[in-house]
Parts: sequence; structure tokens; C-alpha cells
Amino acid sequence: MVDDRVPISALNQYAYCPRRCYLIHAEGEFEDNVHTLRGSHEHERVDRQRHEVSAGVRVEYALPVWSRRLGLSGRCDAVEFPPDGTVYPVEYKHGKRRRWINDDLQLAAQALCLEEMLERAVTRGAIYHQQSRRRREVIVDEALRREVEDTVAAVRGLLSKTERPPPVEDARRCGECSLRDICQPELARAEREIMGIKAHLFEPEDEAL
Repeated sequence: MVDDRVPISALNQYAYCPRRCYLIHAEGEFEDNVHTLRGSHEHERVDRQRHEVSAGVRVEYALPVWSRRLGLSGRCDAVEFPPDGTVYPVEYKHGKRRRWINDDLQLAAQALCLEEMLERAVTRGAIYHQQSRRRREVIVDEALRREVEDTVAAVRGLLSKTERPPPVEDARRCGECSLRDICQPELARAEREIMGIKAHLFEPEDEAL
């Protein structure tokens, strides 16, 4: 496995907010809030189940996965192995059933790792939303595969830098972020505005005609 392997979870963080991704994976910062605690509790419950067989479907929990080609590593919450030989990863999320591209990227990255490890096509998987108690199937098509590869490259480039990226423009994402106090997005945005104003204060005057 390559030395600069990217955690699969970093793809999810990056797609949601590159600054959050940098704080967690480059600076080692993390704070829990009610949402992260609920998510951690659910993942611990899933991990304790290990493996089971139901209606002929073998299920492996907390399965480590990796891709040498992409330089990725992580684990799947659950992977189902039906009798027909297909491989079906399932990612558990705490919230309601709705589509988030960051969750789809994370699941697709797991699928690409499984394909490389098992030498089998993995063309679909599911997000299980705890609050809704419903699955949402994700098709791992060519567009999503390309997005995974592009995001891996973007994350690797981000984590090689020495400065935090700016906060996302959509301030609504900051409201329930557990790293808000560390990130201080309002202050960072204000500093950018001040620097922009200063840059225009001292522009050279036009030469007289």
C-alpha cells in the first residue's frame, strides 16, 4: 500500500467541506457533538455484530478495505455477500433518507476497493439511514467512479499543504459542524474580506493622459 494513502472517510469530509477535512486529517482536530456521538454509537453497535448469515446472505461488518491503485484505505460498515456471488457494501448514516454526494462518494470508494481486493465487479451498494430506517441504493456508475478518483487526488493535494483552506461559501453547512469552534468560519471569512478590501485600497492611480 502506498505511503500517502488517503482514508476513505476523508473523501466524505472533503466533499462536505475541504476545511473540515484538513482540520481532521492534517491537523488531527476533532470535537464531538450530538450528531457525531449518535453516529459513533451506531457504528459501534454495527461493528459489534461481526458477521451473520440471514436468508442465505452472508454479512461481514467493519470489514477493512483498501486500494493500492488509488492509495485508499478504510473499512465498510457492512458488506453483504448474496448466494449469487455479488458484493453489496452498505454504509450506515444517522440522518434521514436523502441523497448526499459525500455519502455516495464514500460508498463508491468502498466499492472500488472491494473490486480490487476481490476481483469482482461491484456496481451498486446502499446507504442505510438510521433515522428513516430505510435504505437508499447507490449505483456505482462511471461518473461516480471518476468523481471518486478526482476527489482522492484533490484530498491528497489538500493534505500536502501547510495552510488551512477557506471555509465553504455555503454557511449553512457550518451550523451543526462539530468543529465550528476550532474552525471559526465567520472569523476566517471576515479576514478574507478585509484582505480583499486592503488589496484594492492601494491600487496605483491611472497615469494622466
